[in-house]
Formats: sequence, structure tokens, C-alpha cells
Amino acid sequence: MSATLPHMNIARHRGLLIAIGAFVTVSVLLQTLSRGGLTYFDLSFLSAGGAPLAIAAIGETLVILSGGFDLSAAAVVSLTNVFLAAYMPDTAAGQILFPILALGIGGLVGAVNGLFVGFLRLPAIVVTLATMFIVQGVTLLVMSQPGGAIPGGFVSLLSGDTITGVLPTPIVVVLAMLGVWWLIKHSRLGLSIYAIGSDASAAQSTGINERWARFWTFVLAGVLYAAAGVFVSAQTGSGDPHIGDPMLLQLFTAVVLGGTLLGGGRGGALGSVLGAYVIQMTANVLLVLNISPYYTTVAESVILLLAVLATTLSSDSQAMGYLRYSTLKIGRRWRGTRPLRRSRADAALPKDFGGHVAAERRSFSLADLWTRHGDQLRFVMPAYVLFGGLLAITFVMFAHRAGVFGYVDSLLVLTSFLAILGLGQGLVILTGGLDLSLPWNIAASGILLTQFVHGSNEAALWVIPLVLLFGSFAGLLNGIGVAILGISPIVVTLAMNGLLQGFALVLTGGAPQGWTAPFLQTFMTGEFLGVTPVIWFLIAFVAAGTLLLTRTTFGRQIYAVGNSESVARLSGVSVGRTLIAAYTVSGLCAALAGVLLTGFNGQAFNGMGDPYLLSSIAVVVVGGTLITGGRGHYLGILGGALALTALDTLLAGTMLSDSVKSIVYGCVVLAAVLALRERA
Repeated sequence: MSATLPHMNIARHRGLLIAIGAFVTVSVLLQTLSRGGLTYFDLSFLSAGGAPLAIAAIGETLVILSGGFDLSAAAVVSLTNVFLAAYMPDTAAGQILFPILALGIGGLVGAVNGLFVGFLRLPAIVVTLATMFIVQGVTLLVMSQPGGAIPGGFVSLLSGDTITGVLPTPIVVVLAMLGVWWLIKHSRLGLSIYAIGSDASAAQSTGINERWARFWTFVLAGVLYAAAGVFVSAQTGSGDPHIGDPMLLQLFTAVVLGGTLLGGGRGGALGSVLGAYVIQMTANVLLVLNISPYYTTVAESVILLLAVLATTLSSDSQAMGYLRYSTLKIGRRWRGTRPLRRSRADAALPKDFGGHVAAERRSFSLADLWTRHGDQLRFVMPAYVLFGGLLAITFVMFAHRAGVFGYVDSLLVLTSFLAILGLGQGLVILTGGLDLSLPWNIAASGILLTQFVHGSNEAALWVIPLVLLFGSFAGLLNGIGVAILGISPIVVTLAMNGLLQGFALVLTGGAPQGWTAPFLQTFMTGEFLGVTPVIWFLIAFVAAGTLLLTRTTFGRQIYAVGNSESVARLSGVSVGRTLIAAYTVSGLCAALAGVLLTGFNGQAFNGMGDPYLLSSIAVVVVGGTLITGGRGHYLGILGGALALTALDTLLAGTMLSDSVKSIVYGCVVLAAVLALRERA
């Protein structure tokens, strides 16, 4: 027994040991590359640069240990920064009071997250994504452009030395935060966090109040994000509403690199802090080597994926087991000894639109429409009711300016983007996943198109298929990461988003050039048979998407995987292949949306896909699709796309700012998920 204990301890702390090894390796590399070695000034600079990320990573670690995800962390950092830059007075009392108020703001955001996740039982991913956009909107209301000022005394306090020339203040602050972490870890709350992250049901059976534990976890995490924002403010001396945007990918990278297990129950903040400084020093290594900063997101994404693989692909992990299973299966097919399926896939697949097997043929009658499809219609119809109400309000207020026909035509053109993205995101969500790589898949596809087309119709004939293949390949890689390597969809798609961003920035040097093909502009803004040509394409696309989900084996397999992967696999469904196909289609839809957006705008630009992340999820949720998978219909997603486009048009007519739109979108998503949770 004693002989196995060292091995068990090493396995238990493998993640932390990897983080320590990475930290030492990067430190030695940076020391070697630096002329004359690292000085005290270098140490102070590095400690200050990595401190905000390290502090925020402790907060994200708490949430992940409890089995959740928090996508609002970076937004809280930005909100805290602009709040202090805009309002903190240059007085001693103000420099004490306002940082405390900033911490309270972070705690308030965490309390909102904790309320929806802990007490209302909503998925943490969707809740924190919605609050992320709400917080971003509030941030832009406070300060729409970089500006403001942080009092000089406050800047000196957090960026100087605790003991002159001996120890930088950032190191002391990080060590203090680790001390706070130690107290939390050994408290009743800390034990509860580990317990519910390991097995929530078992934790409840032992008397742990899961709801309050999750609530206070998010509150503490929000306070730590705000503390990181306070530190960023002292470093920059001013406010920037987008200063926290790059931190989201970095946070997950730091936490995973630090050995915290995605899914909860294992890990700790010390590893996350080391991971944060590894990321900071890696950026400095690239700087010393004179490598373009555009490669930074690529490096962070690669580190994230490698860290996840190092953590999860152990000999006893589920991911490794499935990888072996998939390899054995491929080998048997290669040798011509493909195993027989245990039963026909259709026999045990979930039922389609109305809860009846698609192969079943019944005579159609209006009388039994509700009987056969009532459950599904109950979730699909609210989107169309919302759309009808918004349409009526818009007609009364604004449609008379351009005419009803002109408004409807424009509405359908704008809907086409969300309808296409909704199909891809909907397929992924129906399997129980989420695709966060859509923003830069859209942007990279559009940039790739204009970079090579340069306004030529002839060049577009071969570039467009290439771009669609490019987007599909990105989706394929997402699917392989999820299905074969067993990595969390959130991590895989977030890393892919970073890789695509790096690709686009390196390709263009940060400045996209070129124009789209003239025929694409005509397709998006011209006229054919009385309407804009893309509307005819939209009709065909909706018909194809509906048939794909309701009348094909692939569609039924999507529902099967979303309801239960294990049951689907026992029923003969190739779960891995279905997941890979779903993410590939999502990548294809993102690339197609990018192509159409270049036709609509005439060119491509960095960040052109950013507004479509939340909206692509919103149309799926508003359309009645269960965010955890297994229930939904493309006609509902179409209704969600129509409703949100009508809402966006209505808000544009009122001249409200983009910040207000972001807040409204976030609230709509929360309301939709909340309204449908009891019927899930």
C-alpha cells in the first residue's frame, strides 16, 4: 500500500507539477534571452503585468472547481476599470472608498450570476455569457472611448514597492490573494465547492446546500475579478472599456495550465497563478524574439489546448478511454472488420418535431396537429408571437418612412445572417455543446475572401469555395477536439477563436484589405424578381435546414446525442461522427455568414463577427431550443432570428446606442432561458 502512495500523490498533483515545470522553463528561457539577465526592474515589470490575470484566475478557479464556467470575468474587469477612471476623486478618502465600491460592483455581478445559476438552476455558460454582454453594455454607457484618469497616488500605491528596492507591491498583493484562497479552501464553503464540483448529488446527500454554495462562489469570483480591474486601473492610469477583452482566453488558459480540472472537483489557485505568469512571460519571450504580437493569441490558444490535453489524457481518464475506443474502431474498419451495430439507429432515436419517429407516416389533419406537435409548438410559437408584437410596434412607429414592403425586405436580408448562424449553432447546442469560435470564423472567412478577391468576380468563383472549406475545417477541428480528444466544447471553441483571430491578424498585418466581388454585393443589395436575391436563398436555406433536422438520419442522431450520449451510443449511433459533423456544419455556416457579410458591407474588417456570438445563441434559445441539448426545431430558431432582427431594427430606429442593445440582448437571453426552464 505504501509503495503506491508516492504515485498517487504525483497523479493527484500532476496539474500543479506541470504548471511549476512550465513556470520554471519559461523563466529560464526568458532569463537566457534577456541581455544581462533579469534585473529587479524586470521582476517588478513582470510581476505587475501578470498580477491582474493572476488575481482574476483565482476567481475563475473557484467557479470551475464548483463545476461551472464564468464568461463574464473579463467584462467585470473592464467595468471596474472605467468606473474608477470616470469617478474616483483625487482624495485620500476617495482612493479608499471607490476601490471598495468597485469590489462591490464585482460582487453584485457575481450575485446575479449566482442567483440564476444556483437558485434558478440555469446553465452557467448561458447565464454568464448573457451577463457578460450586459456588463459590456453598462461599461460602454459609463465610458464609450478610452479616457478618464486614475489619481497618481493610487497608481503609485499599487505599482511601486512595498519595501523600497526589496519586494514589488504586485507580488505582495498576489501572495495576499493566495492567502485568501487558502482560507477559503479550508473553510466550509471551500469544502462545499470541491464537493459539488466532484459530485453535486452526493454533496447534497451529505447536507451541503448546493444553491448557497454556488451563489457565494460566484459572488467571491466577482469580487476577485473586480480586484483584478482595480489593479489594471493602477497600472494603466486611465480607463478603457475594452481593456479586459483579451483576458477571457488567458483566464481559461491560466486555470487549465494550473491543473484545475474542467468539470470541477480538482485543482487549486496556486497553479492558476503560476499559469497566469507563464502566459505573461510567454508574451515577453515573443517580444524579446521580435515576433509579431499578433502571434500572442495563437500562442495562448496552443498553450490552452496542450494544457487541457496534458490534464485530461491520463491513463484512467474518460477522454483517453474514448480515444482508444475510437482508434480501435478506425483500425477495425481499416482492416475490413467493422463491428456490427447493436441495433438500428432509428429504433431508439428520440422523436422528431412532434415527438413521433420521423419514419412514421400518418395522414395530416389540422385536428391532430396540436396533439402530434403540441409540445414542440409550445416552445416554438413564443418566438413568433414576440416577432409579431415587435413587427406591429415597428410598423406603427417607423415603417411608414420607407414603406411596409421595403421594411420587410430589409428585415429578411438582415435575418439571413442569423438564420444561417442559427442552424450551425443550433446543431451544436442540440448536441449539448456550444460554439464560441463563430466570431473569428466569420471575420477570418470574410477577411480571407476580400484578401484574395480584390473586387474580381472571376477570382470569387474559386475563392468562395476555398473560404467555405476553410470555415468547415475550423469546425472539423472543433469537432475532433470535442468528440475524439474529449475536451470541453467551451475550451476547444474558445481556443479555436483565438487561433482564427491570430491567423487573420498575421495574414493582414492587422489591417484587412481588398473588396468583395461585385456579384456578391448585388446578391445582398440588388433586386431579383422584386426582392433582394439573398431572400430567395434564405427560403431555400430554411427549407434545407428544416429537412436536415426532421427528415434525415443525421438530424435524428443529433437529437439522440443531445438527449443522452451513452444511450445514443448503445443504440448504434456514432456519437463521435455526429459531433464532428455538427461542429463542421457550424463552421461552414459561420464561413457562409462571413461571405455574405462582405457582400453586404463591401469589405471585411477585424471584429466583424463579434456582434454575432450572443445573437447566434440568442436566436437558438429564444426559438425554444433547450440550451443543454436534445430539444428544439429549426423553425423555432428561424422565429428567434426574425424576432431578434426585428428587435434590433426597432432599437436602431430609436437611435439607442450599441451599449443599450448589448444590455437588451443579454436580458432577452436570460428571460428566454428562465421562461423555458421548467419545461426543459
